[in-house]
Amino acid sequence: MSLVEAMLLTVITASTPLLIAAIGELVVERSGVLNLGVEGMMVMGAACGFAAAIASGSTAVGIVAGIAAGMAMALAFGVMTLVFAANQVASGLALTILGLGLSGLIGAGFVGLRRDPMPKLDLGGLTDIPFLGPVVFGQDAFVYASFALAGGVAWFLWRTRAGLKLRAIGENQASAHALGHPVIRTRFLAVLFGGGCAGLSGAYLSLAYTPFWVTGMTAGRGWIALALVVFSSWLPFRAVVGAYLFGAVSILQLYAQGAGVDVPSQLMSALPYLATIAVLVAISGARARGRAPGSLGIPFVPDR
Repeated sequence: MSLVEAMLLTVITASTPLLIAAIGELVVERSGVLNLGVEGMMVMGAACGFAAAIASGSTAVGIVAGIAAGMAMALAFGVMTLVFAANQVASGLALTILGLGLSGLIGAGFVGLRRDPMPKLDLGGLTDIPFLGPVVFGQDAFVYASFALAGGVAWFLWRTRAGLKLRAIGENQASAHALGHPVIRTRFLAVLFGGGCAGLSGAYLSLAYTPFWVTGMTAGRGWIALALVVFSSWLPFRAVVGAYLFGAVSILQLYAQGAGVDVPSQLMSALPYLATIAVLVAISGARARGRAPGSLGIPFVPDR
């Protein structure tokens, strides 16, 4: 049981950044915008969050700085794609390259520094329950925030008028514009929300998951988050399942290596990314494409 508990705890921590980033990108794509810069926004959130936490001595300040960094990157992407109608794929890739380079510059003076990770929740007797206590009641605030975020986004998209408008804009931007819905403004807000989630996800990596900074510490998690959005068919609760599935794959390969499984370590390390490719191939049929927002990736230029 102790081994199962340890595995579950590590799976939860590995899945949390994927879930937060995927939920943010899901909202962005539901509005009809394809932002491939999740990796760049995440790594900027990690760098700025850690730098701010070290400078201020406050984890809360680091979290705010991480979110702000992700939103600043998203703002640049929004200006390029929504104001100037630049190609969304090229702009997203440029954002990732910029984020990887800029984060290395910002974090150069913080390499090798460490700080205490974000404290876990302690509910006394509940946390002390064998097995169930540490797994359910002993996580940090990021874990519970990720589930609240998924539930909140699901409620917003399907239970509110603003969510209905956002989905309508993502499905048919021309019709939504003709009905008077503010396409550009709605998409800008969605892009900023996605950037904030990506920044928060990055801040989790440097403030809770591994409380130190190293260049490129996101290690492709932004790309996995992008695949999760497609895997989930743009549905928040499926994104939760997908995030924990991918988190389990990434962690179980470490336990397999530790157990001496006779498989090349390079292949085991590549498993999460091979799983990402396999999922994208498996759901690339006509049925999966039919679930994608109709205006996804198509620039919108209103009539003047």
